[in-house]
Amino acid sequence: MTGQAVRKRSFEKASKPPAGLLLGYARVSKGDEQTNALQARALRAAGCRRIFEEAASGGRWDRPELHRLLDHLREGDTLVVWKLDRLSRSLKDVLHIMEQIAEADADFRSLTENIDTTTPAGRMMMQMVGSFAEFERAMIRERTSAGLAAARAEGRVGGRRRKLDVAKRREIAESVISGRKSGADMARLYNISQPTVSRIVAAHRIASRSRQTEGRT
Repeated sequence: MTGQAVRKRSFEKASKPPAGLLLGYARVSKGDEQTNALQARALRAAGCRRIFEEAASGGRWDRPELHRLLDHLREGDTLVVWKLDRLSRSLKDVLHIMEQIAEADADFRSLTENIDTTTPAGRMMMQMVGSFAEFERAMIRERTSAGLAAARAEGRVGGRRRKLDVAKRREIAESVISGRKSGADMARLYNISQPTVSRIVAAHRIASRSRQTEGRT
């Protein structure tokens, strides 16, 4: 299922009150003198039954508490943050997280920006954000294609880097998940982008959960 299809399925469903739990996520940057206390109070006041807290950069993907929260999401639950940038400072990562929330048939709420995907206004806002992100990706693909065409016209060889094999992808995912290496470390080691590392780690997590589910049946 494509990200666009996931967003459409999640944010166009009929408005209804959340039937599941409100799960909060609070984050401050690592090394920051601030604490999560202010965020935690706001999340509890909003009705969150459980709050996942950590100190980590908003630009990093390897955040254990965030992934633990995403793993806990069930149908009808709502992931709540005090402010959208607590979730991530990367639009691409925000949309990727939204897709994971949608796959769990859960919802999202940001207290400061008043975003709530259980309401028509909140779903419309996220659709607009997704549309702008899709436009940005289309422009990048167009510029990349134009650059490759120009390179071929000048006799230079262009194209994608050689794909990583299964063993390398597993090594990347397991190194990041275990905390042995950061996403940035693995990106530099294999000469790939951090978003690519994020996608590899996310795919590995999904595959692991699928294997665990099959093992219990």
